[in-house]
Amino acid sequence: MKIKYHYLLLIGFLFLTNTTVFAQEVNDSIQNDTLKRIVLPVLNDNFYRKPKPEKLKYSFARIVAVPAIEKKAPSCWTKKSILGFDISEIAFVNWSAGGTNSVSGLLKGDFNRTYEKKLVKWVNELSVRYGMNKQDGIEIRKTDDAFRLNSTFGYRKDKESNWFHSAKLNFNTQFTNGYRYPDKQNPISRLFAPAYMFLGTGAENSTKDKSRVIYFSPFTYKATFVWDQTLADKGSFGVEKATYDTEGNLLTKGKRAKNELGILLTNNYKKEIAKNVVFVNTLSLYSDYLNNFGNVDVDCDLALNLVVNQYVKANIGARIIYDDDIKNKTEVDGVTVNEGPKTQIKQVLGVGLTYAFK
Repeated sequence: MKIKYHYLLLIGFLFLTNTTVFAQEVNDSIQNDTLKRIVLPVLNDNFYRKPKPEKLKYSFARIVAVPAIEKKAPSCWTKKSILGFDISEIAFVNWSAGGTNSVSGLLKGDFNRTYEKKLVKWVNELSVRYGMNKQDGIEIRKTDDAFRLNSTFGYRKDKESNWFHSAKLNFNTQFTNGYRYPDKQNPISRLFAPAYMFLGTGAENSTKDKSRVIYFSPFTYKATFVWDQTLADKGSFGVEKATYDTEGNLLTKGKRAKNELGILLTNNYKKEIAKNVVFVNTLSLYSDYLNNFGNVDVDCDLALNLVVNQYVKANIGARIIYDDDIKNKTEVDGVTVNEGPKTQIKQVLGVGLTYAFK
């Protein structure tokens, strides 16, 4: 019996021992398997795949905002400006044939501002001229003096048409006194004496490249201003002169303006007739309905521009004027005599510098 109990005790001990070892191995196996499949991947993912750092809520890029570039619509205005200075000089030193030293200068400017959008066109042109001449033994004399402003507003029915319904304003005058040299005591013209203004409506036709522009107005108002009373009393430039009694006392002052209504035709033409040689012609014809209809006032500018390079240009020009209201005067035995209207011609030849800008 004792031997049986010993065997039972031994078998129970071995069973208990083996069961713990077996359970430990099983537990170790399960733990190792769980560690490999679940725990380690999670740890590795958290360790090696750290989440990206959050962006700063207030960064420099957010504080300093870069303004967006605004696209501007193309301007409807086109601008062109040209300044020029012509000079001519002649000097003699021990010149046996004789001669007089002289120097002449002419300052000029042409400015154009044009607005064009869809069916509307508005052209504004300003031209100024002022020239002087100095010779040995002779005071400085004026050779050119002009201020001209033109403004034309036009409307056409469609973009393909070359015809515009137009209204035109033209104003001409001068800057300083004019004299019949050598007499510099009695000016024959002044600022706004004379001044001419044309205002009318009509039709305008122009080519695509604007090389030819014709304007016709059947109703144009023309005003002649002589704002110097002394010249107005003399009836200069066609205004009504003052009246005097037999003793020479002034009865009525001369009128300082003359109004007319007539028909106007203008033509502007520009063409390159040879390489670097440009011909320019401006013609204006006007006839008054009320006073001597059929007598045509003519104002014609002819110019030949020779382009040397971008800055150096030469020009040959002539201006022809005929106005039935402007009477030519001459002196006969010290007495001023009116000879009636005559054709006036001015010729210009110059070489100088020009600068174009917008």
